[in-house]
Order: sequence, then structure tokens, then C-alpha cells
Amino acid sequence: MPENEPVSEPWEYSLSIPNDPRAVTICRRTLRLILTMHGLIRLADTAELLATELIANAVLHTKGPATLRVRWSAGVLRIGAWDADPRPPEPPGELANLTDAEGGRGLAMVQACADVWGWQPLSRFGNRGKYVWCDLVAA
Repeated sequence: MPENEPVSEPWEYSLSIPNDPRAVTICRRTLRLILTMHGLIRLADTAELLATELIANAVLHTKGPATLRVRWSAGVLRIGAWDADPRPPEPPGELANLTDAEGGRGLAMVQACADVWGWQPLSRFGNRGKYVWCDLVAA
């Protein structure tokens, strides 16, 4: 399949990870490979940034496993992170006000770089948790 022609058929991948900071790198590299194989390399840099922030939050702020979910449908790339903590994520601050902050920039960067983002409580295999997601619209 040529790398410059994105597949128009919908697809979805999920990668379940342990609560281990090293898993963030695995998710980022796996996402780049998926996007390359589907001819969406032009979205890879921004998608990697967004996935890194979502998965890092899941790993750093919860005690259980997490799952990266990537879905392509109708020209929209959805990147999401499930974690076992049902509490909502902290609302993002204004990115311009966080330039010197040690932390707290993750969701502000997601808000700034994604076309839309959100979260929802949900259950997975009987466990409660939440799903934080963002969309990138292919131009």
C-alpha cells in the first residue's frame, strides 16, 4: 500500500499496557507504526504528542492498567486512553499560563493541538474507569 494514500476504510487498534512509565514509549512508537502502515504519516507527530499526553496521564495518575485506543473513520483519527480511575481528569489550564509550570500542561496541550477532546466514564471488563479522547481531522 503506498504511504501517501490513506486508507478510507475504518479501522481500530487497542493496546493494553501495564502501569509502567516505559509503556508510554511503546504506545508512541506503536502509534507511529500504525499511522505509517495506513498512509497517515502526516498526522504522526501531532498524534504522537497527543497519545503521549493521554497515556502518560493514565499511567502517572492511576494505579491500574491502561489502554491506548486508535480509530480512523471518515477522515477523523480518534486517539483515546482508558484507565481504571473513574474520576474526571483535571480541567486543563490555559497553555500560555503554564509555560513555567513543572506539570499540568498535558491536557492543555491536548486541547490546543486536537480538533476536539473530551472524556467519559465507562466500564471495561466489569471495572469502572474513564476514557479520555481527542480527535484529529485529516486535512
